[in-house]
Amino acid sequence: MSRTPTTIRWVGTTHGYIEIIDQRELPTKLVIRRLRTLAEAWDAIKTLAVRGAPAIGVTAGYAMVLAAHDWSDSIPPSRLLTQLAKAGAYLCASRPTAVNLAWAVERLLTVARQALAEGQRASALRVHLLTEAQAIFDEDVAMCAAIGRHGARFIRPHAGVLTHCNAGSLATSEKDGIGGTALAIIYEAQRRKVPFNVFADETRPLLQGARLTAWELQRAGVDVTVICDNMAGLVMRQGKVRLVIVGADRIAANGDTANKIGTYSVATLAAAHGVEFIVAAPSSTFDLTLADGEGIPIEERRAEEITSGFGPRTVPTGVRVYNPAFDVTPARLIKAIVTERGVISPVTKARIQAVLGRPGPTSQK
Repeated sequence: MSRTPTTIRWVGTTHGYIEIIDQRELPTKLVIRRLRTLAEAWDAIKTLAVRGAPAIGVTAGYAMVLAAHDWSDSIPPSRLLTQLAKAGAYLCASRPTAVNLAWAVERLLTVARQALAEGQRASALRVHLLTEAQAIFDEDVAMCAAIGRHGARFIRPHAGVLTHCNAGSLATSEKDGIGGTALAIIYEAQRRKVPFNVFADETRPLLQGARLTAWELQRAGVDVTVICDNMAGLVMRQGKVRLVIVGADRIAANGDTANKIGTYSVATLAAAHGVEFIVAAPSSTFDLTLADGEGIPIEERRAEEITSGFGPRTVPTGVRVYNPAFDVTPARLIKAIVTERGVISPVTKARIQAVLGRPGPTSQK
């Protein structure tokens, strides 16, 4: 198995920088990019140099440290908090659907409020911010391992598994090249020596399945075959796929799940063919302020990702393009949601609350 370099890491002390794998360059080139400013971190998130809900959250945590790099101890605490809040709002605007981004920003802001209320200045604040950002990273590593342990039982011997988009090491924090949410389950089954194979949807229009999932599964020694998105129904009908595992970018209180565009189609096909469809996501991906998926904001991205994403233009000039980055799969199509705290099945509001240990919303916001 080839070792994958670390997807995200912080290098140095409080005046260090973020180092990421630039996922726009995969699979043909492995490029390590350094992010030294808040603006560079925002751009990396927006342009998908770093992507995947957990990885975005980790990057946002470290980016809040970058925001405080040049602050002096002479700046009043109230002004420090205002500036940090502005930095957080700026980061949150880069990818509105992934709830982990806002979740990480709020964690750092909470730490800042407490430190500043205690009269601490900018230099001490940076230490607190970096400590909290590193805690998010470490928790994410542990979360991946726990999801793998809880979910491995869904992979049965000699059964085909279908994935959509990328929810592996490249979408999370990781160590030694092994991590992920959906793919953590696959890696754990591999560790247990369960014989199985994976079909990876290309995941149009940006081909995260073909470029990223296939790349990391191949390096990990997993038997993987890439198929076009519109082949999913056929491999299910042929009996080549008996399980679908996907990640998530935001999950509402009732279990409705936003994930990469095309996930809803895969879930519908799985239901039609009697194939189990499960979601793997950390508890931080749940947005319990939303009663259901209708309230999940759906990011719409540039037309060029469809018209000329990887080379010559393939759409006539002047033709309109609709490019939502995500869709929402209703809870009724989901067999189970695997979290680091346990398996949610059946997928209901009550079961979600029982596993997460948090109450849901009283009304939709």
